[in-house]
Amino acid sequence: MALVIAVALFVAQAINFTLLLQERQRARIEGATGPVVGRIADAIERNTFGDPRRSDRGRVRSLALSPVAPQGEHRPDIERSLRAALAEAGIKAGRVETEVRTLTPDDPRLRFTGKERRERFRRAGGELMIAIERPGRDWLVLSVPWFRGEDMIFWHLVSQTIILYVVVLVPVLVAARQISKPLRTLAGAARGFRPGEPTEPIEGRGPQDVRDVIAAFNALRLRVTAMLDEKDRMLGAIGHDLRTPLAALRVRIESVDDDTDRARMAETIDEMNRTLDDILSLARLGRPSEPPTEVDLAALVEAVVDDFLDLGEEVAFEERARLRMRLRPSLMRRALRNLIENALKYARDVEVQLAETPQQVRIAVCDRGPGIPEDRLNDVFEAFTRLEHSRNRDTGGIGLGLALARAIVREAGGDIMLANRTEGGLSATITLPR
Repeated sequence: MALVIAVALFVAQAINFTLLLQERQRARIEGATGPVVGRIADAIERNTFGDPRRSDRGRVRSLALSPVAPQGEHRPDIERSLRAALAEAGIKAGRVETEVRTLTPDDPRLRFTGKERRERFRRAGGELMIAIERPGRDWLVLSVPWFRGEDMIFWHLVSQTIILYVVVLVPVLVAARQISKPLRTLAGAARGFRPGEPTEPIEGRGPQDVRDVIAAFNALRLRVTAMLDEKDRMLGAIGHDLRTPLAALRVRIESVDDDTDRARMAETIDEMNRTLDDILSLARLGRPSEPPTEVDLAALVEAVVDDFLDLGEEVAFEERARLRMRLRPSLMRRALRNLIENALKYARDVEVQLAETPQQVRIAVCDRGPGIPEDRLNDVFEAFTRLEHSRNRDTGGIGLGLALARAIVREAGGDIMLANRTEGGLSATITLPR
């Protein structure tokens, strides 16, 4: 806002400066041409001209040649105005020449000039020499004071602009600060808002409109927290109500005589429990109960890989040095486990790589499976989306593993990217900021 006002003031002052200069130039031209034409007309009528051998005493002089130097400072605008004024007064004139000359207080040309006229020239700082040709006769010459204070006008306008800026912009900046400070506080609170974390309400400061916005944000934060609390209670109830009959089914299948049927039933119940865990975890991710802690990421990755090795899976990981990171370890284990499980569904061996830079850490899960079509790489992160629709036991599931993994990593400030490997297979890379 202050910048807009500053630009507006600058444009207004520029327009004012231009108009003032144009008006001053017009006044100077009229002030120079009007009296000159009158004096020339009076001199011609009376036929009384000054002595050309003496210094100028203000009278119109008659000279055989023009005293205007060709290389001097000429004023074509005044020449045009004089020519028009002479024609209007009925005076026939040939060429009209002008020259602006600088005068110093001790200039010898002022020695034989009258006192009053000398003072006018000294105040002006210059003289305007005017020579008007009478064709076939002579040149009528006279000089008038010429003000040389253009720089004074410029610096006067500059000082005026500075004063205007101080008078107008300082109060605007103070007012803008009173408005922007509480707004910055509000923006920071909105960016840092985490449902479930205890926070103090923002103090209402600034103009009334800003205080109203802050009050509305405080009320909105309370409503969002209340809605999420209600959602958590509902999810807890749903999880309890679903796990109870699943547990009862697990007990009842023990009475099934056929071992194959009993094993299939147990696997189905286990899959339903895992699906229920994924759904509840994805729904509760916005308010994780686990606080961020300082952990050794290399040890965390190695522990997850060891779990798969204990199950007889071929997962390779090269031991790395300690890598301290602040994150939620249980959720990060869940995300990494989901990526490895997804890779093992389509490949027998999986390689996990850990790399770091001063800015970020990358965990890559690489396999040698069939890969994913390039146009479907992002689709697999959508909840309940699967590229393989058979839903058999080996590649089964409901398409929540990758969606949950990406949600966990993004909640930690990172992201997951999928890419087909040139040597075949797929790589899923977790990128976390340092």
